[in-house]
Amino acid sequence: MLTHFSLFTGIGGIDLAAEWAGFTTVGQCEFADYPTQVLQKHWPDVPRWRDVHDVTRRALSEKSIGEITLLSGGFPCQPHSVSGKRLASRDERDLWDEFARIIREARPTWVLGENVRGLLSSEDGRFHGRILRDLAGLGYDASWGVFSAFHAGAVHRRERVFIVAHANGGRRARMDIYAKEQCNKDSFISSEPTEAAPHDLLSTALRVLGEPGCRIYRNDDGLPEALDRLKSHGNAVMPQQVYYILAAIAALERRSYAKQIAAHHQAI
Repeated sequence: MLTHFSLFTGIGGIDLAAEWAGFTTVGQCEFADYPTQVLQKHWPDVPRWRDVHDVTRRALSEKSIGEITLLSGGFPCQPHSVSGKRLASRDERDLWDEFARIIREARPTWVLGENVRGLLSSEDGRFHGRILRDLAGLGYDASWGVFSAFHAGAVHRRERVFIVAHANGGRRARMDIYAKEQCNKDSFISSEPTEAAPHDLLSTALRVLGEPGCRIYRNDDGLPEALDRLKSHGNAVMPQQVYYILAAIAALERRSYAKQIAAHHQAI
């Protein structure tokens, strides 16, 4: 089973995309009241934490959460947003260190980090460089890229930086990624990945999103005007925007598992 644990969950945009890709969410962490109510409605049986500092190896064990395939987190963007003071590591809302601690303790196979584009220039690029160094020090190979909601069929940009890291314990650092998925209005997650030459995960996923005719359509039945809802939607990750990354990860994990099974049968 492909398992997913989300930090800084919000209203579950990444969690929804993860489910589309075949993951089962086994844990969430969100401090704000209104998003937590949304999560409780849609994921009533998933263990949930309100404070990221409480997500520890022991706490996961107590909730019977074992191996985590994917740990995701849209860590707070306020320290890096161009509309703020951009205090970065000097901002009390900076929680990257907690994200890194949980990676170290939980040891997921994959890590997905999300933030605003301003992360790349925060502290003249040093903050982003620190994230990559931290991941390398924890034993992960990382790649990154900027995806726009426009690439997923939306009419707005909503540019987001996605950082994907994979545990490098003797496993591949470069990966075979599918070349293209056939998308249509009725079903955009049904096609199977096809073999392609080795490419960086994020650059390939971005190319797939940019293919003419390959768009994910969305329904918009109006946005309620309540302030909490507006704020939640504004901060949320558009599920279609991150889906291709998660689908590629899921395909790679299934392919790896299938190869392990085949090797086992050959051995016996």
